[in-house]
Amino acid sequence: MFTIDQIKEAHSKVKTGADFPNYIQDLIILGVKGYDTFVHDGSVVYYGLNNYTAAAEEKYPEIKVADYPNKELFIEHLVKHQHGETDYMTFCNHCAQCGIAKWRVDIVEMTCTYFDKSEHEILIEKIPV
Repeated sequence: MFTIDQIKEAHSKVKTGADFPNYIQDLIILGVKGYDTFVHDGSVVYYGLNNYTAAAEEKYPEIKVADYPNKELFIEHLVKHQHGETDYMTFCNHCAQCGIAKWRVDIVEMTCTYFDKSEHEILIEKIPV
């Protein structure tokens, strides 16, 4: 099974949102089936076969997530990030400002779903392959 160190190595190649599709391909090779990223502190839980999980602890000081989502503004920020206009920390701050509490990447379904604090789906997008 995969380790957090292997995932960190794959993630070290990601500089902007434009690098995301290649990162997903690296995770597939490692055997990752999906993961949840928590915006408030950057912690991530990765999922593999047979209920295998590996958790990466917080990556940055806690940021406050807005209580209510702003889907329209979030989509604007997301598009900019995907075009390489913002770095990861900027994107996380934009998520928090727009009420996005976490995102779930499902590598089997090739989707990324963004959730608010109440676990309501705010946006589901297909991951380009």
